[in-house]
Amino acid sequence: MPDHTKSAAIKVPDESEEMMDADRQAAQFERVRNAQQTEKAEDYVEMIDDLINAYGEARITDLAHRFGVSHATVNKIIKRLQRDGLVTSRPYRSIFLTEQGTSLADASRKRHQIVLNFLRAIGVSAENADLDAEGIEHYVSAETLAAFEKITSEKDG
Repeated sequence: MPDHTKSAAIKVPDESEEMMDADRQAAQFERVRNAQQTEKAEDYVEMIDDLINAYGEARITDLAHRFGVSHATVNKIIKRLQRDGLVTSRPYRSIFLTEQGTSLADASRKRHQIVLNFLRAIGVSAENADLDAEGIEHYVSAETLAAFEKITSEKDG
């Protein structure tokens, strides 16, 4: 019977295995950090747009409920979105998208749809494709997104 109490040996790369170039690796991590910073803004402007289209307005309460966060969290994010020129709002009033905010919501929605279509085309279930697309859409490069779109348009055509 194997002894599971021993820890696995740590593999040390030999001379034939080289690490990725440090500058390239740093650029990859920077891209991910940038995507993480914009992810929240994209999600919020898209949700604000959805709420306005469905109910004629977007309120702090609605956003807090939809995202499952506190009113204070939403207020903090809305202030950042205002600073970035994506929304307008006054205390105790609805939140509205600026032209820049509407453009970002539209672009985010389009990216989401392309990723969703690709995942469905490769056989991912509808439920998982929707969940996964929500995360992937923020991190996918323009080149990869274009490839996803090309593959799905070829399947449709």
